Amino acid sequence: MADINLKEVTLIVGVVTACYWNSLFCGFVFDDVSAILDNKDLHPSTPLKTLFQNDFWGTPMSEERSHKSYRPLTVLTFRLNYMFSELKPMSYHLLNMIFHAMVSVVFLKVCKLFLDNKSGLIATLLFAVHPIHTEAVTGVVGRAELLSSIFFLAAFLSYTKSKGPDNSIVWTPIALTVILVAVATLCKEQGITVVGICCVYEVFIAQGYTLPLLCTTAGQFLRGKSSIPFSLLQTLIKLIVLMFSTLLLVVIRVQVIQSQLPVFTRFDNPAAVSPTPTRQLTFNYLLPVNAWLLLNPSDLCCDWTMGTIPLIESFLDIRNLATFAFFCFLGILGIFSLRYPGDSSKTVLMALCLIALPFIPASNLFFPVGFVVAERVLYVPSMGFCILVAHGWQKISNKSVFKKLSWACLSVVILTHALKTLHRNWDWESEYTLFMSALKVNKNNAKLWNNVGHALENEKNFERALKYFLQATHVQPDDIGAHMNVGRTYKNLNRTKEAEESYVMAKSLMPQIIPGKKYAARIAPNHLNVYINLANLIRANESRLEEADQLYRQAISMRPDFKQAYISRGELLLKMNKPLKAKEAYLKALELDRNNADLWYNLAIVYIELREPNEALKNFNHALALNPRHKLALFNSAILMQESGEVKLRPEARKRLLNYVNEEPLDANGYFNLGMLAMDDKKDTEAEIWMKKAIKLQADFRSALFNLALLYSQTAKELKALPILEELLKYYPDHVKGLILKGDILMNQKKDILGAKKCFEKILEMDPTNVQGKHNLCVVYFEEKDLLKAERCLVETLALAPHEEYVQRHLNIVRDKISSSGFVEQPVLPAGKSTGEEGENRIPTENVKEIRSESRPTQTTETTEDKSESKHNKQLQKNKEAPQKTKDIKEIEKKRVAALKRLEEIERILNGE
Repeated sequence: MADINLKEVTLIVGVVTACYWNSLFCGFVFDDVSAILDNKDLHPSTPLKTLFQNDFWGTPMSEERSHKSYRPLTVLTFRLNYMFSELKPMSYHLLNMIFHAMVSVVFLKVCKLFLDNKSGLIATLLFAVHPIHTEAVTGVVGRAELLSSIFFLAAFLSYTKSKGPDNSIVWTPIALTVILVAVATLCKEQGITVVGICCVYEVFIAQGYTLPLLCTTAGQFLRGKSSIPFSLLQTLIKLIVLMFSTLLLVVIRVQVIQSQLPVFTRFDNPAAVSPTPTRQLTFNYLLPVNAWLLLNPSDLCCDWTMGTIPLIESFLDIRNLATFAFFCFLGILGIFSLRYPGDSSKTVLMALCLIALPFIPASNLFFPVGFVVAERVLYVPSMGFCILVAHGWQKISNKSVFKKLSWACLSVVILTHALKTLHRNWDWESEYTLFMSALKVNKNNAKLWNNVGHALENEKNFERALKYFLQATHVQPDDIGAHMNVGRTYKNLNRTKEAEESYVMAKSLMPQIIPGKKYAARIAPNHLNVYINLANLIRANESRLEEADQLYRQAISMRPDFKQAYISRGELLLKMNKPLKAKEAYLKALELDRNNADLWYNLAIVYIELREPNEALKNFNHALALNPRHKLALFNSAILMQESGEVKLRPEARKRLLNYVNEEPLDANGYFNLGMLAMDDKKDTEAEIWMKKAIKLQADFRSALFNLALLYSQTAKELKALPILEELLKYYPDHVKGLILKGDILMNQKKDILGAKKCFEKILEMDPTNVQGKHNLCVVYFEEKDLLKAERCLVETLALAPHEEYVQRHLNIVRDKISSSGFVEQPVLPAGKSTGEEGENRIPTENVKEIRSESRPTQTTETTEDKSESKHNKQLQKNKEAPQKTKDIKEIEKKRVAALKRLEEIERILNGE
């Protein structure tokens, strides 16, 4: 076996770099979104053991919706990328390019086992530049092919060293081969097929048997005419070890997928659910289609599902000729390689093995897969193809008459392939460019029209997206997903009637529900979301809540393990004021997924509705244990701690709010509630800073504006409170508490009796029964020396609040003053000062001195309301709290759980000083 030199390595790496440098500027597209962007297994917060429990896409292997693609080592490399660059695509593409260069270098070493140095290098260069590899190299998820190929080839190279002198067995390379096969399989399933190549190599290359000789030897042994040759016995021992190791890997693999095949639909692979002979004719025709892509990679497409390749439903279909010709050619090569001895036949045999054996898992011949044709699965088979081409070129170029022509043709092929690869890389720049390039090749695939629509939808270009989604329904009228996409887009365009019609159409295409039977139809599990989407749409209408609930229950009856249905139903039940049933729904969802932080969060919301704050806090803590950066759990658990009134919980509440503002630096509510905590702890300067930050982010933040003004008034900075109150009343001119506080400051600090009077009169215009405003207007009359008007005013106030002792006392003061003065002279009373003894000539205004507004967790969003507690007269007697809470419910969709931030204001109404 010839070694590779530095010049060859440099050439290969240079060619790979020249062909794939522009892939570094591509983003995450197509399957990359699920495998990278949406895969939580990449995050450092996810335990490493989870990588070995989930499939390639981050879905637990136990779930039916799992694709059963078990590639933990590939996901581990994604995780390493995430560790160094998070979700910056360049590093992912760079590593893919490096892996492709490594595969090419190792492939050169394999080529030199069967080809001379020149032909081996040509085969490697053709492999390095072949356009069919762009999906495997430029598409990040293609890393599974790249990694598996490295260990695949390494395992084969290791096995070639298992034959010692005198045909003895060298066990170390065999043991290493078994380990490398296992590693290759953990990168991608096709890695296990290298065992078959090792077996063929052992029998026909290492031992030099041909098929006739092998048959003759076996026949003689069976007839008892001869014993088993020692070389054949050694071969059998090695093959038994290999096959036993392979069987063990297969058993483990079956255990990992829990003896379940993935669920694919007729949209993913139409032939898989077709009757005989359509299924067989179509699957066999796909073999020459794949061979043609290797031979002529001019029209490449990222998605060959659905109607890309029409089914072959008759033996008279002209395409059957291609299948026949392909098998004839394959048969001729096979007979040549197995029947005749010699280096040429050995080269052809190993090339055929590299083409055929790694392709078997994707061939649909033994079990269905989730695609019709996938270019990336041709990555390893293309190695055998390149060896065949290089070997054929070698035969032709050895004839002097064809030598120059063969070199010219070879140069043209390598150059055009390299340019095609360079150009093809740009198709993977974005999802829009990728799917538009695919539509140029094939317009009969509804999935491509859908995917272009998704790309436009991600750019918020809903009008254009709708056109592509509608075209998908025309291309494939029974495509449930296309109708769902149309419905969602109509909803985004606020065309709810059309949205509902589209969802109803999608629902009508679903299999009928069989009462008492678990849903087991072979359709995509995500198609069941049509029930969720339709229910989410119609539940915006309060009169159709029961109808929405029925849809959720339908989805659950079809799939009792449909987690999202329980989650959505729980939200609806909360809206219907059925917290106990909502609790049952969330508990059922938690049985299916106890590691879902959002579910624990939602259950905490239910306990809040059930008025069980301790249980709610426990569930918030569960959510944060699973996801320490869960924003809503951080925020709402902090508010729950704050509302509990327990001083010992305040430090943790503050810590969680600080973490929340780190996660959501643009949410004013976080800073506001930090300010409220500071006010509780009497940290006035800190409270002022937080309140100002909240107002800076949200200029019309009602509670922040009022509480900042209140803070100033409490700290003897009343004049600084006035501009804040002006700002508050600009946005909320009917803010009663703000008007009361402004009137008090105007009267007590600015001595602006007229301005204060306008404030109190405005309150009474809005609410003639407002006791605070009415009382303070009475004080204004007193300050204006109109004792009779003040008396009448206080009598009217007392009628509104007969149990308010301070009003009666102030009325007595005024009447005493009227009696003692004899109306000769009206005394001038100091405005807004606290009363001393009952005989003193002072009447205080009833002034707001503290209003608290805090956020409180719940399932849906809400508005801010006020909550007041008053203090009055010199004895600072407390009135009862008068809480007022309202909720403004707003629906939220998809995987995000909702959050209700209930803002409360607590007022403390103090006497003058």
